[in-house]
Amino acid sequence: MNALEITDLYKEFAGVPAVKGLSFAIPEGEIFGLLGPNGAGKSTTINMVAGVVKIGQGQVQAFGYDNQKDYRHTRRLLGVVHQEIVIDNFFTIEQALEIHSGYYGVKDDPAWRNLLIDRLGLRPHLGKIMIKLSGGMKRRFMIAKALIHRPRLLILDEPTAGVDVELRHGLWDFVREMNKKGTTILLTTHYLEEAEQMCDRIGIMHHGEMIALEPTHDLVRKLSNRRLKLWLEEPLAGLPPGLEEYAPSVEHGGTVLVLNLPVGGSAGIMLKHLCRSGLNIRDFETDQSGLEEVFIQLTGMGGGKNGTTA
Repeated sequence: MNALEITDLYKEFAGVPAVKGLSFAIPEGEIFGLLGPNGAGKSTTINMVAGVVKIGQGQVQAFGYDNQKDYRHTRRLLGVVHQEIVIDNFFTIEQALEIHSGYYGVKDDPAWRNLLIDRLGLRPHLGKIMIKLSGGMKRRFMIAKALIHRPRLLILDEPTAGVDVELRHGLWDFVREMNKKGTTILLTTHYLEEAEQMCDRIGIMHHGEMIALEPTHDLVRKLSNRRLKLWLEEPLAGLPPGLEEYAPSVEHGGTVLVLNLPVGGSAGIMLKHLCRSGLNIRDFETDQSGLEEVFIQLTGMGGGKNGTTA
């Protein structure tokens, strides 16, 4: 069964399309990453799934339930951590967590609530109202609220934006643990390396459309360049024949040769050329461009590691 199925989703604001005919599905039990530059339509899509923004056209189903016709049931199945921090100063952290599952028609489970409090480091702050919390603690509280009713699909819209490294690592450990116990995860993140490490599949949106959707490893491998760096026993006097097509470059006075395998190129053929070259190779290393380079290639955008998927 699909945890989430989106079909021909469309939304415009003031006549400007934000999401254009979007269709994709997330199987139950998957960790799915939804990435894209500013204005790609990610948050609008998530808000339509969560019922915060009215759907223009199309259909959203959670575990087979239509989120417009069966909205009460689908709300219970979803837990959403929105990108924006929502301030609520009527209750302390403890009071808010005690009553929040009731909003979904779910009875409070003290054992589960206390587990979330401890795993997210909220216990020292239970008597505080939200305005008294730091930015990182507010984010932890929002995550606890999203999980308090035990949703089957957890949606995390940039949950680690602006938080410290310790929380990021702790949160992802907890997310992996929940996923292993059956919770499906949909996330967006500023940090492309996190998406590459966490996600089973990644969809990349641009201008309201899905421009790539594949298993993470396949997407990176299919669209990224691979590089072979060779340390030679003696300086290279001249380039052996057959290596010109690999955009060779020489470093460290000719003792290091760098070859680039183009996208779709055969590593086996390149190794055959190397075997015939007669080079006396002392050591070598390989690397492959990661998700960030793939993202830039697909969207035609630049930017730093931590700012390209807002």
